[in-house]
This record gives sequence, structure tokens and C-alpha cells, in this order.
Amino acid sequence: MHTARNKLSGDAGAVVQAGTVHGGVNLFGREEPPPPPPRQLPLGTARFVNREQTLTQLDATLPAHGAATAEDHPPMTIAAIAGAPGVGKTALAVHWAHRVRTWFTDGDLYVDMRGYGPGPALDVGQALNTFLRALHVPAEQIPTGTEARAALYRSVLTGKRVLIVVDNVSTVGQVRPLLPAAPTCMAIITSRSRLSGLIAREGASRMTLDVLSPEEAIALLSDSIGGDRVRAEPEAAGELARRCAYLPLALRIIGERIANSPYVTLAEFVADLALADHQLDALAIDDDELSDVRVVFSWSYAALSDDAARFFRLLGLHAGSDISVAAAAAIAGVSLPRARSLLDQLTAAHLMQNPARDRYLFHDLLRAYALERAQAEETPEQQHRSRRRAYTWYLWMAEEGRKIILPYSHAIALPAADTNVSLTPPRTVTEAMAWFEQERLNLLDTIRQADELGDHDIAWQLPVVSDGFFELKSYWADWRDIHLTGLRAARSTASRLGEAANLRCLGDAYWRMEQRETATDCYRQGVDASRDVGDHWIEGFCLRGLGLIHEELGQIDQAMDLYAQAREVFRHHGITRGEGMSLLSLGNCHRARRHLDTAIVHYQEAIDTLGRINDQWSVAWASYPLGLAYQQAGQLDQALEQHQRALELFRRFDDRRCEGLTLAALGGTFHATGQHDDAQRCWQQALQILDPLGDPHANTVRRHIAQSDMTKGP
Repeated sequence: MHTARNKLSGDAGAVVQAGTVHGGVNLFGREEPPPPPPRQLPLGTARFVNREQTLTQLDATLPAHGAATAEDHPPMTIAAIAGAPGVGKTALAVHWAHRVRTWFTDGDLYVDMRGYGPGPALDVGQALNTFLRALHVPAEQIPTGTEARAALYRSVLTGKRVLIVVDNVSTVGQVRPLLPAAPTCMAIITSRSRLSGLIAREGASRMTLDVLSPEEAIALLSDSIGGDRVRAEPEAAGELARRCAYLPLALRIIGERIANSPYVTLAEFVADLALADHQLDALAIDDDELSDVRVVFSWSYAALSDDAARFFRLLGLHAGSDISVAAAAAIAGVSLPRARSLLDQLTAAHLMQNPARDRYLFHDLLRAYALERAQAEETPEQQHRSRRRAYTWYLWMAEEGRKIILPYSHAIALPAADTNVSLTPPRTVTEAMAWFEQERLNLLDTIRQADELGDHDIAWQLPVVSDGFFELKSYWADWRDIHLTGLRAARSTASRLGEAANLRCLGDAYWRMEQRETATDCYRQGVDASRDVGDHWIEGFCLRGLGLIHEELGQIDQAMDLYAQAREVFRHHGITRGEGMSLLSLGNCHRARRHLDTAIVHYQEAIDTLGRINDQWSVAWASYPLGLAYQQAGQLDQALEQHQRALELFRRFDDRRCEGLTLAALGGTFHATGQHDDAQRCWQQALQILDPLGDPHANTVRRHIAQSDMTKGP
């Protein structure tokens, strides 16, 4: 069993506390029912009205209920909804998707590609990664390249009924890899662009969503404020609809404001809007996406309390596309209860959306407006302090998660969190991994924004404290990219420690992606930088990383020399887990050379060392190869003892792949002792685990089973 891989797959709720690991962590439950289909659609718009003609068009695109073959209908169904911002594309797509989702028995997928937000659009490779995980593809089986991911995605969807909603697409290239090929699947795409390439090449059905007609706009307004008020002042109602540019977004905002003022006439609201319009000189800007709605936004914004208005504009500074209550509290410097109250006020005014519990987001037009107000009303220093509060909140929450998930990983000194910011650290591994998963895209956006705006200390520290999550959950490309940003940021701020820490992480990332030359260069630079600042943890693990690469290349002498150097660094500076892992690696090298007695001594030392810090998962890692060494030495009783010990520990941590490999080895030991029934039982159990994982050891186990059956005869 090679200890030179770092993998985790399976339910985040089963994550083990393993420290910084060099070895596979694969979590799969035993004898569990099939996972439920993904159901990712966001909440639909309450009291959806109008758009009946477009809904009928969408109904006509629904895949046929009968046999799904290429002869029956096209290989895939695509509906592209185009239209101006604020016209209701997302609301329409989500409303219709909810209406038909029961037909798609294998689930529905949703992604916001963020094609028009202030930050960068979502990378299509990231979207594919998210979809594949939602479709229960083990993380270790997801390729790193976008084309390979797209091919796997299409394969997984074959024969399934899945609805895919791809929101806020800016270009055809951003969506094409996300299209299914199965005739029973369907993709709904929303975009401000016409996406003509999809119509020409993929045969998509395009629906251009225009603003509402005056009659539809008044009907929507009536739905919000009541038909009696509209009928009482029809001319004023028509003028309100016109000033909302007949856009559903603006109409809902203005309708909520009017509904909360039952004794004010519609004519008075028209006069207020006219005054606000007169006061806004920004309306004359060419190509201004807010020009049609700014007057409505500004009018509603002016009606907010001072606290709510400031909260609204500060949220426009947030790096990510959605925000939690706690992060919102941090960016505004208020308590959690106060943040929740202010978010409720903004949601009630239709200035924010609440798509999931404790998660909030802006329509992209409202986000642009909030940022515009922040830049106009907050000084650059105030904007920086607000962003800095959010940065340090993410940093310290990630640090708390790191300490729970990987208690033996590297700790670095962090800037103090703002005293006004409330931290609610995760209490368990499950909570910590769930937090990281939920905030993953926000972490990526925060690292990017901090680097772009000059907060280079945050931009190199946040990747380091988040490192273990991206590695354990196999987000390989993101893992590499955050440390490339971190390294650049560390060099920008002349932090040699930041360089060392990110170089070590980059070495691991490139090594995992089998780019050994680049990994070697990163580890070597990491050794030099760590020695400059006296960080012996980084130095030792960079040396061990170099050893792993040489071991993989069959250069055992060089590997053993590097492992010995790493062990000495760890031993001299009291880094117990590093010393134990170095002993384990030295044992592997001796076993590879058939120096079994020496290998056994090293494995036993590793077990004793790791046992002193109660790192039981790593003890299992050492017990497994110790059992192999005993097996090779013919000491079968000792081999059985060690493999049974490793099996018990791997099962305790729900480490399925390691359980399967240990069962395979245990079967070999039983076979050598003549206990053929026990051997067959172990091999069969190992095959049931390893085969679905696509593990190459499964074929070896299959051969053992076949050969054993042949020797038993009829």
C-alpha cells in the first residue's frame, strides 16, 4: 500500500481527523441505499403571474414521454431564454422548472454562471465539477480537464431524466460543455445574449423575453397592491408601470413599497418617483445597465432606515455571489441578530433574495446598484475596513475548520479578527466540512478580490488555512489556483513565510496532479524559503514531498536520504506526526528493497510515534504495510494481527478504500495459512469495495478469487 496519495471521496459527514496527510482518504458508507437524486432548483418566485405564452412554448419543448431514441426526437432538448436584465428570465426558468420537475425523475441541477456580475464568471470546469459531484460521481474519478469532465458528465446522464438549469450565461462557450446529450434530459439557459450559436449548432429553442406589456405590468402591480387601488387610480397605476420600465424586478420592488403604505395614493407615489428621477443625473450615462431601474432602486433605497441603507450598500462590497448571515454581519460590523433583522428588511422590500436558509443574494442589477451606492457614500478607507472585516471573518472561520479537520496541519500567525465580528466556529468535523463546502466559491472570490485590491496578507494566508479542505475534497484545479494566487500575493508583500507555505502546498497539488517536475521545483523552493524563516514544519514536509517523488520514480537511494533528512528535522524540533510519517516512508523503501527486518523496525517505530499523539488513522496506515512486511517475511500470525488491527481502525474512520485494500491483503494472508474460505470471504468483500471505486487493485483481487476457485476444483 503506497502512502503517497491524498484523496477523499464520499460524504463530508464522515471526514476523518487525519492531520496533514500523504495517503488516501476515501469515505464510502457500507450497505447504504442509493443516494437520492439531486434537487438543486432554488425557490420559485411567489405569486408568479403572466408569461403564459412563453410557459406554453416551454411546455412544447418538454422531452417526449415515450421511448427516447435518436429516431423519436432530437438528441437533446435545449430552451434558451434571452432578454434584458431585470426582465424576469431567471424567475420564469425556475418557475417552469418547478412546474415540470416531477417528470425528471433522476433530479434537477442548477448553476448560476455569474456571466454579468461584478466579479469573474464561474468557470465552466467548476460548474462541471459541481454537477458531477451532485450526480454522485466520486471526487477521485472526476478528471481535471474541462473536456474530460464534459465527456464524463454526458456519460453519467445517459439514460437518465435530468433537468439542467444554467442561469446567467454570457457566451455560448460558457454553457456548451454543460449541455446533456441524452434525449430524456433537458437544459434551460438564461442569458442577456441571444446565444445564436446554440440555435444554429445545437438546435436550441430560443425565447426572447421582452418587458411586460402595459396590461401585464398593471396585472403584476395589482397582484402586489390589490386590484381595488389600481382600479381606483388607473392613470397613476399606468404611470407607475411606465416608470418601472415594465420590468418585473422593478415592479415587485415598487409594489412592496406601495403595499406597505395603504393610505398613500398612487398619484403621490408617482410624484415621489418623478422627484427622484429629477434628482438623478446618472440616468444620462450611455450604455448604463441601471438606467431603466435606478430611479426605482434609489426611491426604495431612500425609504430605508439609515442602518438598513448602509447595510445594503456594504453588502455590495462582498466578493462572492451569495452571502451568509454571519458573513453579512462581519462585512457590516454588526451583531448576528442585527444582521438577520436587516436582511429580513431588505428581503421584504425585494432588495435581496433568500434562496436558502441563512443564505442571501442580490439580483445582479441590485448588486451593481449597492456597489454604486457604497462607492458614492463610503470613503475608500471605510470600504477597505468593511471588506477587511469580511476577509478576516473568512480567514478565522477557515482556521477554526482547519483545526478541527486537520489538527496536526500547519498553523500560521493570523491577523486579529475585528472585535465587532462574531465568530461561530464549527464544533465537529461534519460541521467544518459542510461550512467549507458551502463557502467554497466565496473563499475563491475572497482570495481573488483580496489579491486584486492589495490585501496581500489575506491573499496568501487564506489559501494556506483552507488548503486541507481543497485537497481532501479533491478540488484539484482550485487547490492549485488558490496557491498560485497565494504565492504571488506573498511575493507582492515580501513575505518569505507566505512563499514557503504556499510553495509546500503547490508542491503537493502538482504532485497529486502528476506534474512531478513542477512539484519538485516547488518543494525545493519551499525548502529554501522555509529555512530562511526557520519554519521546520514546512521544511520537513517539503523534504518528505521530494522523497515521495523520488520513490515513485524508483530512485530509492535519493528517497531514503530525503526521508532521513525530513525525519531529523521533525525529530529535532518535536514535530511528532512528521517524524512518524517519515519513519513510515523509510519503512516502505526498505520493504521495496526486501530489507524486511529493517522495514518492520521502521513501521513499529512509526506506530509507536504516531500512537503517542493518538493519531489512530495514521497508526492504521503504518499497521497495514507492517502486515505486508510480516507477510512477505513469512511471519503470518503477526501479519494477520496487523492487518486485523488496520482493518478495525479503517472501519472506525469509515475509510472505505483503505478498508478494501486491507481486506485484500488479509485475504492473501489467510490464503497463505490455508484458510481458503476466510481468504475468499475477504477477497469478495474487498472486490465489492474496490470495484465501484475504479481502483486498479480490484483486478488483482479478481484474479486471486479466480485462481483460488480453480485450485479448489469442482
